Parts: sequence; structure tokens; C-alpha cells
Amino acid sequence: MDAEASTLDHYATLGLARSCRSSEIRNAYRVLAKRYHPDLNRNDNEAQVRIQALNAAYEILSDPARRRAYDREIDLASQLTAPRRGAKIENDIVQEVRLRIEDFLRGTQIEVRVNDPAQDGGRETYRVTLPAMTPPGTRLRVARQTNGFVKLRLKVLPGFRFKVQGSDLRTDLHISARRAETGGMETIEGPTGNRLSLTIPKRVKRGEMLRVTGQGIPKPRGGRGDLLVRITYRPEVRVTTSR
Repeated sequence: MDAEASTLDHYATLGLARSCRSSEIRNAYRVLAKRYHPDLNRNDNEAQVRIQALNAAYEILSDPARRRAYDREIDLASQLTAPRRGAKIENDIVQEVRLRIEDFLRGTQIEVRVNDPAQDGGRETYRVTLPAMTPPGTRLRVARQTNGFVKLRLKVLPGFRFKVQGSDLRTDLHISARRAETGGMETIEGPTGNRLSLTIPKRVKRGEMLRVTGQGIPKPRGGRGDLLVRITYRPEVRVTTSR
């Protein structure tokens, strides 16, 4: 596989491990294909690219014979690029990549630069396209121009607004004591800058967690986690003097 083809990992496209069952392939495809269906994402180029990748992945992996051939292709590529026994130079490079939450949700491009003095040809540069809704923890393999792979491990870059808990995000919302008493609607900012409406129940307690479903980070098997909002406020204190 070349550097571009190696990014088209059909298992990663569906958010599945290579050992997944046929039922998991069907379920993951149905969930993601529904989310990125053209009727729901008009004029969205990213969604069009995503649905094409999903269809290609499902076409290969849902057919047992074609899946076996695809797996053999992966194994063969790995064997051809594996270092020879006794080789002194390890050609595979493992690199952790920290990305913003919005990069996993919206998709992005990663530029990988390798400067390996042991290899001829000078510096190596690769561009990797990360599709929208890629879950953290995804591993990508980029075939090097010489031998071996650059193996990328995708993790979330810590931010000041949101904390990551599995596939959920956690944030704080400070409200007034009056709002805490009466309840009502508050608007908060989501992980991509989108505005979300949050219902505050009457007499909400300080530290109480409110859940906004489906506004977390992508899950490995499709869908998104939730956004957990911790309510904070300062009770009203009035001090008077008696005479």
C-alpha cells in the first residue's frame, strides 16, 4: 500500500477492530450511513467524502471473500515492509498525535515529517486525511517511502473548556442563584463552537450534573458520547444589622 492508500483503512473507517464480527460491521455501517446520508447533509462536502468511504468499506468488509482478500493484502504489505531478521535498523516508527476535540469531530489533515539519518533520500513528508467523526484511540499506519511504517496513535489534546471522560465530555456552567431557584433555559457552547440549549431544573443543586445527549466525542463503534455539564452558582447571602 502507498502512503495515501494506507490511510483508507476500512476497519478504521467503520470504527472497528480487525477482529470484529459481521454483525458489528452491519451495525456500524447502518449507524454511520444514516448520520452522513446526503439527504441530511446537503452541501456538506465532508459528509459526501465520508459516505463514499463508508460505502467502500462496507462493500469490502461485508463480503466474506473480499474481506479475506483484503486481510491478506494487509498481511502481505506488512510482511513486505517488515525488517529482515537480524536487521540493525528498525524502520517502523510509533508516534503519538494529540489533536483538538474539534479535529476528531470535523476531520482534519495531518502532515507527518520524518527525518531519519539512516535512510537515503533525505526527509520524508506525508499527508494524512482524518475523516470527520474519527474516534480518539484510532491507529493509522502510513507506509514510508523506504521500508516500514509510521504508526500514528491519535489522542485528545487537553483543553481548558472540556475534560474527556471516555467518550463523554465534561464542562462547568456557572449560573445565578435566581436561575438555580426558578429553573429555565441556558445556552452553552458545544465542543465545535455550536450553541446548545440546556434545561435547568428548579432548585438545582450545586455540583449537579446535567447531561446533553450525543454532544461528546466519537465512539469507536459509531455515535457520540454525551456532554456532562456541572452546575455551579453562589448562593445569595444577605447580611443585616439589628439595632
